[in-house]
Amino acid sequence: MSKEIIKIEELKRDFTMGSETVHALKGISYSITEGEFVTIMGSSGSGKSTMLNILGCLDQPTSGTYEIDGVRVKDLNKNELATIRNEKIGFIFQSYNLLARTSAIENVELPLLYNSKVSTEERRERAVKALKMVGLGERLHHTPSQLSGGQQQRVAIARSLVNNPVMILADEATGNLDTRTSYEIMSLFQELNQQGITITFVTHEPDIATFSSRTIVLKDGNIIKDYKNENIQDAAEHLANLPKEDH
Repeated sequence: MSKEIIKIEELKRDFTMGSETVHALKGISYSITEGEFVTIMGSSGSGKSTMLNILGCLDQPTSGTYEIDGVRVKDLNKNELATIRNEKIGFIFQSYNLLARTSAIENVELPLLYNSKVSTEERRERAVKALKMVGLGERLHHTPSQLSGGQQQRVAIARSLVNNPVMILADEATGNLDTRTSYEIMSLFQELNQQGITITFVTHEPDIATFSSRTIVLKDGNIIKDYKNENIQDAAEHLANLPKEDH
């Protein structure tokens, strides 16, 4: 029996706008087990951003339950939520969110600065290991301005791995990248997933979903589809099949 990393039951999130109540999520239920690679899809207004914020413990549901790695999020105070965000979830954003004047290795070390259990040496070791995992072993001391968009996103992915989270949560992680670089990044996600890392990838791009093992589609605050991907595309293969660029 696989372990449930995410368990969501009858989750609702309402927002009050003036005199109106907007039902962003209307009572949805699903779970994600260890080692899955799930894409959450939906157009703007579907509720996927609200879902992302709840999954990332950045927002609380109005009702229903959300458990991550066996912890009920509703019962937590601010500090406990911050700990969950830092230790259980690896975040990856569309805009990378790297510190501009800081080297790749220092950017990757950041989540560990708040972890008193990790020594300076171990922090450095873990950061180097994470950067090697994403193919940037040669770029440890480059700052973001010395790296391409795809390399910056790799630094962000390394940063998300450094705490050994139970899940990586990616928000439109290929949104700012061209096709070639998107395939490179998706290929990296597939490699990480093959190593057993659970990935939840929020996107509005259907072609990105073909690289994952399961897709959940949101519309108007409801889940309208939740299916296993029978024909998972291989991102590395897609990359190899792209026409060679002229240099």
